Amino acid sequence: MILENDHPIERIMDNALTKIRTFVDADTVIGTAVHTADGMSIIPISKISMGFLTGGGEYSDLSAEQKSEFPFAGGSGAGVSVQPMAFLVSDGKTVKLVNVGEKSPLERLFDLVPDIADAVVGKNKK
Repeated sequence: MILENDHPIERIMDNALTKIRTFVDADTVIGTAVHTADGMSIIPISKISMGFLTGGGEYSDLSAEQKSEFPFAGGSGAGVSVQPMAFLVSDGKTVKLVNVGEKSPLERLFDLVPDIADAVVGKNKK
């Protein structure tokens, strides 16, 4: 909401942030599920990094007659990076997290937990 007495820099920031909000929302981080013909569901998970800069200043020849509002010059800029990190893959019975990049040792250990649990449960049933 822009008010008459807002400073020009506030209007620039409000406009830029409003435009960024339309791009970056929860659907960007956890994407829309893709359903395949064989019943698999794939949900992308992304990392979002954002930088924002705005600036401006008033300028005038102060020796001239004083005005109630000095002329203003300003600008803003933003950078947004959306990087895929993983995919949640479900076949209706199980859900797996598939990382896009190289896995750390801890991530590899977590990947083994379901297999270890199945092996333990299988031994207990025998």
